[in-house]
Amino acid sequence: MRRFTYKATDPKAKKDVKGVIQAETERAAGKLLVEQGLAPISIEEEKEGGLFSKLQNKVTTKDKIVFTRQFATLIGAGLPLAGALRTLSEQTQNKAMRAVIDEVLADVESGKSLTDACSKHPDVFDKVYLALLSAGEMSGTLDISLKRLATQQEKDASVLSKIRSALTNPLITLAVIIAVIIFLMLEVVPQVKDLYESLGEELPALTAVMVAGASFLINQWWVILIIIAGLVWFFMWFRKTDTGIRAAANVKLNVPLFKGLFLRLYMGRFARTMQNLLSTGVAMLDSMKISAEAMNNVVLQEQIDKAEKKVQAGRPLSEALKEADYILPLVPQMASIGEESGKIDEMLGKAAQVYEDEVDEQVARISQMIEPIMMVLLAVMAGGIIGAILFPIYSLVNNVG
Repeated sequence: MRRFTYKATDPKAKKDVKGVIQAETERAAGKLLVEQGLAPISIEEEKEGGLFSKLQNKVTTKDKIVFTRQFATLIGAGLPLAGALRTLSEQTQNKAMRAVIDEVLADVESGKSLTDACSKHPDVFDKVYLALLSAGEMSGTLDISLKRLATQQEKDASVLSKIRSALTNPLITLAVIIAVIIFLMLEVVPQVKDLYESLGEELPALTAVMVAGASFLINQWWVILIIIAGLVWFFMWFRKTDTGIRAAANVKLNVPLFKGLFLRLYMGRFARTMQNLLSTGVAMLDSMKISAEAMNNVVLQEQIDKAEKKVQAGRPLSEALKEADYILPLVPQMASIGEESGKIDEMLGKAAQVYEDEVDEQVARISQMIEPIMMVLLAVMAGGIIGAILFPIYSLVNNVG
C-alpha cells in the first residue's frame, strides 16, 4: 500500500482538512476520500524521508499517552468516534502518529470497529491496548478503558524513566574512566617509553605491558574499531534470536543487584494489566495470556502459560501462580484474597501498587550503590595506570641519585 497526503474539503464542517491515506493508487485514494464524504482538492504520494526524518517522526511513548488521554476525554465528552479521531489528527504534531490516526479514522469510517482498525498498527497498539479497546467497545465503556490505558502507560513510562535516570550517572562515570585511560595511554605512556630508551634502561614489566597496549592503540586503532563494530553487530543480531531473547530474560531474572528490581517491575506490570483487563470484562484465561505477553520476558511468560493451563483445568488462580518459580508471593496471596471476596481485580491492583512503590525504592537504592562502585573502579584503574607511569620514573630518579 502506498501513502498519499491529501487536502480536501469537508462539506459538513465547511472547512478544508489535511491528512494521510493509504491506497494502491492515487485514483483509489481519491475514491476513499469521496466515500468518507470529503471532496479532494489535491492528492500527492508521500515521499520517504531520510533516516533523521524517520527517527524524528517515530511514534514515541509520550505520543501514545497523549493520544490515549485526549481520546478518552473526547469520547467521555460525547463526541462520536470518527469526530474524536478527526480532532486528534488535527491536534497531533507528530507526523507518524497523525498518519496512524488518519488510517484508523479511514478504517472506522469504512465500517470497521476501532479495535480492528487499531490492530493494523501493532507497533503502536499492543495486545493489551487492543484487549482493553475491545472490552470497552463491547461494554459501552470505551472512555473508561482508554483512561485505564493512559494511566497504565503513564505508570510504565514513569518506571522506565526512573530506571534510565538511575543508570545515567554510572554510564557517564564509565565514559570518564575510558576517556582517562585512553588519554594516559596515548599521551603519557609513550613519553615514559622515550625517556627509558634515551637512558638505555629496561622498562619494568607492568610499564612494558602498558607501552605495548599504547603502541597497539596508536598503530592498530582500526583493528579495535573493527572488533567493536563486530561485537556490536553480533550483539544486535544475537538479541533478536530465540536463544538471545531467552538469555536476556534469564539475565534480568538472575543477575545480582538488578534481579530484585526486574522481578518487582514484572510483577507490578503483570498485576496491573490483569487488574485492568479483568475489570473491563475480559475473561480470566485471555487476561492471563495477554498479561503474560505484556511482561515482555519469555521465561515469565512460559510460567504464566503453565499457570493458565492449570486455571483452565479448574484450579484457582492463586494456587496456579503460587507454584511458579519467579512469581513473588504477594501476587498469589492477593489473588487468593480476591477470590474469597469476589474482588480479584481490586486485590491485584493493590499488589501492583505495592510493587510499583518497591520499584521506586529499588531504583533509588541501586543508584546509590552503583555510584561509589564506579568511583572505586575509576580510582583503581586510573591509579594502576598512573602507578605504572610514576613508579619507573621514581626508579630512574633513585638510580641516578
